[in-house]
Amino acid sequence: MKSLSVALADRSYPICFVHDVASANSLVEKFLANRQGPMATIIDAAVAEEHSSIWKSLGQQGPVLRIPGGEGSKSLGWMEKGWEFFARAGVDRTGCVVVIGGGVIGDLGGFLAASWLRGIDFIQIPTTLLAMVDSSVGGKTGINTPAGKNLVGAFHQPRMVVIGNFFLETLPEREFSAGMAEVIKAGLLADASLFERLEELPCLQPGAPELLEVIRAACAIKARVVAEDEKETAAEGGRALLNLGHTFAHAIEKVAGYGTYLHGEAVAIGLHLAAKFSMEIGVLPESMVDRVRELLEKYQLPIALRQPLPTEALVQAMGKDKKNRGASLRLVLLKSIGEAYTKDGFTPEQLTRFWNTFQSL
Repeated sequence: MKSLSVALADRSYPICFVHDVASANSLVEKFLANRQGPMATIIDAAVAEEHSSIWKSLGQQGPVLRIPGGEGSKSLGWMEKGWEFFARAGVDRTGCVVVIGGGVIGDLGGFLAASWLRGIDFIQIPTTLLAMVDSSVGGKTGINTPAGKNLVGAFHQPRMVVIGNFFLETLPEREFSAGMAEVIKAGLLADASLFERLEELPCLQPGAPELLEVIRAACAIKARVVAEDEKETAAEGGRALLNLGHTFAHAIEKVAGYGTYLHGEAVAIGLHLAAKFSMEIGVLPESMVDRVRELLEKYQLPIALRQPLPTEALVQAMGKDKKNRGASLRLVLLKSIGEAYTKDGFTPEQLTRFWNTFQSL
């Protein structure tokens, strides 16, 4: 399948799509063939156990750091362990790190690469659907803090992203569904035809022949948006659109406790909330809200909280979102399916009323 390029001048890089391990291995080998610097591998501990033969070929040679999956690993503690690992491994500025895992490992490994010696090269090899269509592309790296999710990090682009759908064959059903939330999001914000295709297709499974092309379509949206607004500085729209549903989702994750909801599950609720809020302010027709809800439910994704959460805490968490400008609350909302926009000026009182209404449904 034809690769995509994230067009960032001299920092441009390819997103490569492969069906088999041999092709993935060939890409990594070719990239590393002309490099002289030390190499290291950071990998999700579960992936290291589940796919030992795969990652050993992808990881090539060099020391390996296994890190547990889960949001708890996106922490200062694991950053310190990663820095110590690089120091022991002798990773210098000519070095390269291969990062293999889901979104947590990708974010953490990318931030380790960004911060070590003020930035070294890394390759992203995502192993979950969510990471393939979202976190592996675009160079956002970071960790969580008690104040909120992803508040500490850096923009640091990978040198290459290798996406192989063979990793998805052992992905738990719940994790696969969580990844589909980000695919649905991609269609909602910028590609009505992708959204419609997901509506028409039977419920996709890891082995579906259409899946890799759907992944590519979602990645193409993100690659285009990142190329236009890499560091999310556009006054309106731009890269912030990729956070459709995420202001609500990050608040849910923080207040419920990281790990209570998978990130994609929180995003699914957030997408439903963004659609309903867009309807409440008179922008999105109810029929489109119904379509959003129905597609999320098709993939067994939650559209409401399992149990109520403190409204005040949710609104406070939204107030610390990175998209906000000063004291103004900023949301990504929907004009229609396939067209998102950013809007400022929402008050805590508006969001409190909305959350209270939503939680009572």
